[in-house]
Amino acid sequence: MLRRRLALLLLPLTACSAPGDDASTGSTSASATSPDSASTGAPTTTDPTDATSTTVATTTEPATTTGSSSTEPGTTTGEPMPVMPTVILPRASILAEELALLVNDQDPQSVAVAAYYQEKRQIPASNVITLSFPPADTLGAADFTALKAQIDAAIGPQIQAFAVAWTNPHRVDCQSLVSALALGADNKYCSTQGNPCGATAASGYYDSPGLAPFTDHGLRPAMHLAGVSADEVFKLIDRGVASDGTFPTGAGYFMRTTDPDRSVRWPQLIQTQSDWAHDGGLQLEYIDNSENLAVNFIEHRTDVMFYLTGLADVPQLATNTYLPGAVADHLTSYGGSIPQSGQMSIVRWLEAGATASYGTAFEPCNYVNKFPDSRALLPHYFRGETVIEAYWKSVDWPGEGVFVGEPLARPWGGAVIGWQDLLLTIETTQLVPGELYTLESGPTAAGPWTTALADISVPTHLRAKISLPGATEPFYRLIATP
Repeated sequence: MLRRRLALLLLPLTACSAPGDDASTGSTSASATSPDSASTGAPTTTDPTDATSTTVATTTEPATTTGSSSTEPGTTTGEPMPVMPTVILPRASILAEELALLVNDQDPQSVAVAAYYQEKRQIPASNVITLSFPPADTLGAADFTALKAQIDAAIGPQIQAFAVAWTNPHRVDCQSLVSALALGADNKYCSTQGNPCGATAASGYYDSPGLAPFTDHGLRPAMHLAGVSADEVFKLIDRGVASDGTFPTGAGYFMRTTDPDRSVRWPQLIQTQSDWAHDGGLQLEYIDNSENLAVNFIEHRTDVMFYLTGLADVPQLATNTYLPGAVADHLTSYGGSIPQSGQMSIVRWLEAGATASYGTAFEPCNYVNKFPDSRALLPHYFRGETVIEAYWKSVDWPGEGVFVGEPLARPWGGAVIGWQDLLLTIETTQLVPGELYTLESGPTAAGPWTTALADISVPTHLRAKISLPGATEPFYRLIATP
């Protein structure tokens, strides 16, 4: 039975008739394939600049705008022609209104960054939490507890994550500030209790399917809008905003270097490269320099979307071009000391053009659990989660870790919607491999809903194209099949 189902997933899917409909009069066909595959029906456009037939969807919001009704030329009936449908997608990530923005009014850079970020991401004014304390690298646990009480009193249960509009403080005693915000200040998230190379507690958020971290897991992931100056952070924010819905086709570079202690992630990287080596997958290059036959870095690459490596200091960062939304980090002990470090600070990645990075602020030893796992990072990011969600889900033990970047960056979010000659096409990366989805139609955004196409599925992560001829209803929604 399993063999038959897997075979069916690779074939064009047939639309199911709505309950009570005559299947002989209303049948259509559609497919869930990669965008390079041929589709049935009239040709469609997927150029997002063609506003008359295509647009990029946003999570849980209408994915298109309906045009004005028109009467077909030459007709005398006066019946309005169908207008471009609105497509509603399943929830795929947190939203701007679910992000709280923390600002320190004693830090001029924090004030400037918060104002810029609020405007660029349209963060509601009620979500901006103003605190007041002297900036320093580290907060004591008592001071943090007092600030956290103010934060908790100012937010409601709808808040799912934090954007931290300051670079420092980034530590709370033996813990990172972002992990203390997310998990609470607790020594179980530290490894400094008599053994600096100890294991730490897991977050419970690693590689989880939930799309509302506080609602589902009782934690709010946090990320610093970090930089040596407000202007540097402004550029970071702009890159994050520019990344949204771009569906980038850049490359990922995974390095195994001559530093064996900092290259312990190499088995994960090999597996990730293999997992995505299929039609419609991501272009990933695993580079093994463990025997010192080449160099420990990439340079002059123009398409960097991921760059994961292991070195104390990574050369030639600025020679590469990082696409908006790019994620880059290096496994080392003190990369998370920001904005400066005795080793290369993760802020250097942001200055080079990355949109997010990660490092530890205390001696972690090289437990792979304390660093991002590409096997979790890439799938969650590709399915449309924000970078703060995908990055946090990639670290099993984040207690000593510092996340920096533009939290809401979402390169693979939403969908490209086309509608031409009544052929509706939906191109999206949101589908979870092996899960079933249903496309429903309705007269209003509230329904009632009728099945238009059932048993939509993909066998692997790819940009799926769902096609439905004869799409005349004003609303369609894509839902996970119960």
